[in-house]
Amino acid sequence: MANSYVTDHALASRLEFAEAKANVASIEARRAADPEVGAAWIERDRTFALFDGPGSPLTQTFGLGMAGAPTSTTLDEIEEFFAARGAGTMHETCPLADPSLLHLLPERGYRPIEQSTVLFQPLNTTTHAKRDLSRDVHVRTVGPDDFVVWSTTAARGWSDTPELAQFMLDFGRSYVSARGMTAFIGECDGVPAAATALSIQDDVALLGGASTIPRFRRRGLQTELLHARLAYGASVGCELAMMVASPGSGSQRNAERRGFRIAYTRTKWALANQRA
Repeated sequence: MANSYVTDHALASRLEFAEAKANVASIEARRAADPEVGAAWIERDRTFALFDGPGSPLTQTFGLGMAGAPTSTTLDEIEEFFAARGAGTMHETCPLADPSLLHLLPERGYRPIEQSTVLFQPLNTTTHAKRDLSRDVHVRTVGPDDFVVWSTTAARGWSDTPELAQFMLDFGRSYVSARGMTAFIGECDGVPAAATALSIQDDVALLGGASTIPRFRRRGLQTELLHARLAYGASVGCELAMMVASPGSGSQRNAERRGFRIAYTRTKWALANQRA
C-alpha cells in the first residue's frame, strides 16, 4: 500500500495543510483557555500565520508557498501580524512549495535557522489493529478530567529540556482540548509514565511528540503509544499518519523502523533584524 503514495505536491499539500489546521485548532483552544496570551491567527493566500506568544513553537507560519508564490502584500501583512504582537516572523517551508521562495525569502532578509523531517505512512485497520500489551504497560485515551494529569506527565517527561517542560505545563491543558485532538497516557504498573497526543484533520492523523518520565524509559512505552495512535487513526478512517522529527534523530530512526517513510525535509526561516 505504501507504494501507492509518492512524494509530490499533492501529498505534501495534504500533509502541510493538515498540520496547519491542527495548529490553528490549538491556537483557538489556547485563546479560549488563556485569553491573556493573546493567541491569534490569520490566513493569507493559504498561508497560516499563528501567534501563541513570542517564545512558543507555534508562533510561525505554515503552508507558505504551497498555493503559489506569495505576493509582497501577503508577506507584508504576515510580518506586520507578528511585529504588532512583539514576535519575530518565522516561516517553515516545504521543499515542494513554490521555488520562488529560495530567492524571495533571502531578498527580504530571512535566513535559515532549522530543519525538520516530515514522515508519513498509509493507515489501514488490517496492519494497524489494536494489540495486547504487556501486563505492566497500559495505554489509554484521556478526557477533560485527566488533562491536568496529562500535562503534568508530559512536562515531567521533558524535564531534561526545561523550556519544553514549562511549555507543556503552560499549554498542555488547552493543547489537548483542541478540536480534533485525542490525548493518550501510557501507564507503567498503574502510574502515569508517558504522554502524547494525536490530531485528526480531514483524513490525516498527525502524531504529536511523546515524552516519558525518565525513570520509566526503556520499558517500551514510546513503542506502545505509537502503535496505539496508529490503530486509533486507522479505526476512525484516517488514510495517512504524519509526524515531524529532527533530521537523523532517534525519533526519525524509530519512526522509519515502524513503517514511516521520509516525505521531505523542511527549512525554518527567520527574519533578521526584525522590529518588535
